[in-house]
Amino acid sequence: MRLASFRKNGKERIGVICDGETLIEIAGGISMIELIGMGPIAAEYINEAANSSDGNRLTHFDDIEWLPPVSRPGKICGVAMNNSASNERKISAPDHPAFFLKPSSCLVGHNQPIRIRPYYGSVHPEPELAIIIGRETRGIDAADAHDCIFGYTIFNDITGNGMRAGDMFHYWALYADPDNPEKLSRREQHLSYAARYKGADTFGCMGPVLVTADEIADPDNLDVHCSIGGETIAEDSTRYYNYKVAELISYISQYLTLEPGDVVSCGTAFKPSKDRKSIHHANFQHVPGPVEVSISGLGTLSNPVEIEDKPIGQWRLEESEKK
Repeated sequence: MRLASFRKNGKERIGVICDGETLIEIAGGISMIELIGMGPIAAEYINEAANSSDGNRLTHFDDIEWLPPVSRPGKICGVAMNNSASNERKISAPDHPAFFLKPSSCLVGHNQPIRIRPYYGSVHPEPELAIIIGRETRGIDAADAHDCIFGYTIFNDITGNGMRAGDMFHYWALYADPDNPEKLSRREQHLSYAARYKGADTFGCMGPVLVTADEIADPDNLDVHCSIGGETIAEDSTRYYNYKVAELISYISQYLTLEPGDVVSCGTAFKPSKDRKSIHHANFQHVPGPVEVSISGLGTLSNPVEIEDKPIGQWRLEESEKK
C-alpha cells in the first residue's frame, strides 16, 4: 500500500492511494504514527479504507498540501558515509555504521520549499532511501531486522557544508589512561557537530508517500536518481551501500530503542551522473531548484528551493547587557 499524510482545508489527514490516482482518507482522525503503532491491525484498517465506498476520495492531488509521511517521528537516524563511492575518500573510518540524529522539526513534505539563508554558506542535497520502523526494536539481530520495518520512503538529507566547517573543532581530547585511570592522556582530534548543518529548518525532505514493506521486494537493490533544475547530479543504487538495510537497523538498535514511526535514512546515494556532475556541485546558494529524488518503487520527491534574504539575528548580548 502507498500511504500519505496531507493537509486539506486546514486539517491534517492520512490516506491510502489506490490505482495511483485516488487518495482515500483514512477515517478516525488518527496520525500516521498511531496507524503504524497498531501493528498487524494497521493492515486491516488500511484495507477497510481502500475498499470503502463512502470514504473521502480525492482525485486531484493539486488540491492538497503534501506533508512528510510521518510528520513528527520520535527520531530521525541518518547514516553517514554509507556509500561505497565514498570509501576512497576515507582517511580513517570505523568498521561499523556511523549515524547522527536529525530533529523532526527539520521535516518538509513533497512540493514544500527548502529555505536557505545566505549565512548558511554552502548547502547541497543528499538523496537517500529511508526506512520507517514498525514496532519497538532494541538489540535485534540483523537476520530478524526486516520484521521491524513498516515501510519505506524517500529522504533528501539536506546538508550545510558551510555550517559543518564553521562548527569544526581541532583540539586535544582527554581520555582516561587505560593503564592508569588516575592519569589523563591527550589525543589530537577534529570534530564537528551535526545539529546546525544537518538539522536546520527544512533540511529533511521526505515523501511523497510511505510504501509498505510488502511492496518492496529488495530494498538493497533500488535505483536512485537525483536532479536539480532538471540536471542529473546522481545516478546510483542502494546496492552500493556498505551496510545493508537489516544491518543498519540491527546496529542502531544496539544503542537506541527504535520506536514505531522512527526514520532511519540509509545514507547518500551520490555516484555522479554520466557527465560527472555530483551533489557537491549543487550548492543551493547558486544553483536553482527544484531538486528531485526518485527511487524505484517509491516515486519522486520534489522540492523547490527558496533563498531567504535574511541576515543572522542579533544573537549576542550587548556588553552592557552581560553585566
